Amino acid sequence: MKATVDFVRERFDYFNRLCFEGKLEPVPLRVSNARTYLGVCRYRKRRRLLGGYEMYGFSICISARFDLPEAEIEDTVIHEMIHYYIWRNGIKDTSAHGKVFRSMMDEINRTHGRHITVSHRSSPQLREQAVDTRRKPHVIALITFTDGRTGIKVLPCIRKSVKMYRNGVMASGRVSRISFYETDEPWFNRFPCSSALNVIYRDTQDVFPYLEGATPLTSL
Repeated sequence: MKATVDFVRERFDYFNRLCFEGKLEPVPLRVSNARTYLGVCRYRKRRRLLGGYEMYGFSICISARFDLPEAEIEDTVIHEMIHYYIWRNGIKDTSAHGKVFRSMMDEINRTHGRHITVSHRSSPQLREQAVDTRRKPHVIALITFTDGRTGIKVLPCIRKSVKMYRNGVMASGRVSRISFYETDEPWFNRFPCSSALNVIYRDTQDVFPYLEGATPLTSL
């Protein structure tokens, strides 16, 4: 089946009662034709008057591009509901799919017989989404920021460009750790490849499966 707004809304209400004791406030629910994700929980961020940040303006979007088993769409909805619960309540976690997320995920899986995962790579439809399956060498930077966020950057296999990027982001004072891998995995073809000083914010734990067989670059 393909996700619809009515289905997502009904499942959100049902799992809110079943898994979250009805504590989740209503949130805009949408479907899209996205091929880069099955589900996403979005939010906005603003600075508090007394310091720090708060998240607001939450919404959940489920991709209707893929014809999937109903149970997999349900697990995707619950996955995004866990994100919403953690972020809406200001709960600190070690990463986007950190200890708190995984604890909640495991409890729901165990109690309700679900099969929620930290990523959606198990879906054959999602694995096949990338049209560009050519094997092209890239350097992948995995970046950890001082505020706990993580991200990736796809760089050309040019030593000078990689060194310039590393020096540039480390000079910002916002990066606590950066590591580099060389790989020709086609999954990375979907991201822009350049040496510009930018980053794609993403949970790097979701990226590790695609770095199997990659070569760590320890000397630059």
